[in-house]
Amino acid sequence: MAGHWTRGAAGTVLAVVVAVAAAGCSDSSGPSGGASKAASAAASAASSLASQASEALASASAEAKQKLDGVKNGVKAKDDVTLGAPTPGSDGRAEVRVTAKNTADSAKSFAVQVNFTDKGGNLQDVVVVTVKDVAAGATGEATAASHRKLSGDVHAVVGSALRY
Repeated sequence: MAGHWTRGAAGTVLAVVVAVAAAGCSDSSGPSGGASKAASAAASAASSLASQASEALASASAEAKQKLDGVKNGVKAKDDVTLGAPTPGSDGRAEVRVTAKNTADSAKSFAVQVNFTDKGGNLQDVVVVTVKDVAAGATGEATAASHRKLSGDVHAVVGSALRY
C-alpha cells in the first residue's frame, strides 16, 4: 500500500502556468502581455524541472547498474527479497524497508536494486541498498531511501537482487 504525498515543485509550477494562462494573453504591450511573459517563464521553469528530474533519474540508474556490476560472484536472489510500503522520511525522501532471506548454507550479503515508481508504474528513482552478513537461513533488513523527494503515490518494487 503506497502513501499519498503532497505535490512537489512541478505541481506548483503547473498550477502557476494554469493560473497565468487563465488570466489571458494577447500582445506584449498590455497587462495581459505580462501574463504571457509570466506563462512563458513558468513553462520554461516546468521544462527545466522535468529536465533535471530526467537527468537525476539517468544518473541514479547508471549508479545502480555500476553498483550491481561491481558485485563479485553474485547469484540472482530477487525471489528472496521483499519490500515494505514506501513512506516519506523525515527529510521528505521516500523510504522503504528491504527484507532479504538467506536460503544459502552460509552467511551472505545482498545487493538490492529498489525502483521507486508512480502509480502508473513510471520510474521515478532507483537506489541500491546492501543487506549485509545475513546468517544462513535467517533474514536481514535494511532501509532504501530515494535520492530526492518524490511526490504523488509512490510505489517500490525490487528491480533486481544479488546474493553474494
